[in-house]
Amino acid sequence: MDTTRYRLDGHDVLAHRLTVPLDHAAPGGETIEIFAREIVRDGGADRPHLVWFQGGPGGRGDRPARITGWLDRALRDYRVVLLDQRGTGLSTPADALTVTARGDAAAEAAYLSHFRADAIVADAEALRRELAGDRPWSALGQSYGGFVITTYLSQAPAGLREAFLTGGLPGLTTPAEQVYRLTYAKTARRNTQYFARYPGDQATLREIAQHLMDTEELLPTGERLSARRLRQVGTRLGAGLGFDALHYLFEDPFVTVGGTRRLSRGFLADAGALLSYAGRELYAVLHESIYAQGAATHWAAQRVRAEFPTMAEDADPAWHATPYHLTGEHIYPWQLREDPALAPLAVPAELLAAKEDFPALYDPQVLAENTVPVAAAVYTDDMFVPVELSQETARTVRNLRPWITNEYHHDGIRVAGEHILDRLITLARS
Repeated sequence: MDTTRYRLDGHDVLAHRLTVPLDHAAPGGETIEIFAREIVRDGGADRPHLVWFQGGPGGRGDRPARITGWLDRALRDYRVVLLDQRGTGLSTPADALTVTARGDAAAEAAYLSHFRADAIVADAEALRRELAGDRPWSALGQSYGGFVITTYLSQAPAGLREAFLTGGLPGLTTPAEQVYRLTYAKTARRNTQYFARYPGDQATLREIAQHLMDTEELLPTGERLSARRLRQVGTRLGAGLGFDALHYLFEDPFVTVGGTRRLSRGFLADAGALLSYAGRELYAVLHESIYAQGAATHWAAQRVRAEFPTMAEDADPAWHATPYHLTGEHIYPWQLREDPALAPLAVPAELLAAKEDFPALYDPQVLAENTVPVAAAVYTDDMFVPVELSQETARTVRNLRPWITNEYHHDGIRVAGEHILDRLITLARS
């Protein structure tokens, strides 16, 4: 392992690079590089390690410019390791440029199949052995990071001293279709709450959608903005301050140019920033596969969507008898063709959606006998990780203590990280 060192805000920062197998089941084959940034507070060199698993999939580790929030709290007790999960950040990249160099679509899909939580756990174990030897370490995971930790508890529990999950306690055996039925229902509820707060935005959304059906408007990334893609800005509904952010997006979308009504460049730029997956290709390509265990997803979100008339793809914005709702954290096959950042990966993504033999990520029997102290923040209003599934898992995993709260939304760790982590540490050790 190669390590370099620098200083940040009263802390030593150690930048680690480690070579690991692409396929941990074939250690003599192709290798990739994993990057992690370890932060050590002055006087804290003897503290145990805590590894941070970022949300995603496909999210790189945090890049702190200052030590605040959950990180500040964690550094009181730990040396903190910010892992760039494989394919992200300074780890060997897996994106539209590098993946398409692999060969045909089958080779690209085979490569991408090695970037799920089980491989991330194996990478983390290799890194732990380098940094801590035989000593287990603690883990903190937000959203998908909690899914990774649940896989860790299933497949390598001896590597964990304790675990903290925030908005990321998954269903253990729930098929993708059922996950999406729950998330669509919660997204519809958030839409209802949003339009009750800002009732004028429903009319504005309908007006923009109708305009896009009749008029070509281009995003800054060059492609035509469709009405169905516009509705995907609804992923912001799941954030604590998302209602206000969306209201500001919709409050003044039009300009008149030469007597013709058009969407303003400002609106298109802001919408494009929310909609483009440039730099986040792994998220879109792997999103459904995080629910795949022994069965293909076959674009479950697209199929289940038809069960929710307010979010139906073919809903007519001019038909006022049915609410016209935004969608949430759902990825669709047409989206990979409309977004230029994703288009090069559309075919391998189709192959991943049809893949029947993704292995299981969670082992209910191992989890039922778990001895690692675990504390999990479960948000009752979480739009992305349904509380029903989290509660069911909390009842199943031995030695797991849930904190079920309506104080925060899915991104609570970002707005109240110090309080949330402090609460979880206390809960796990009680």
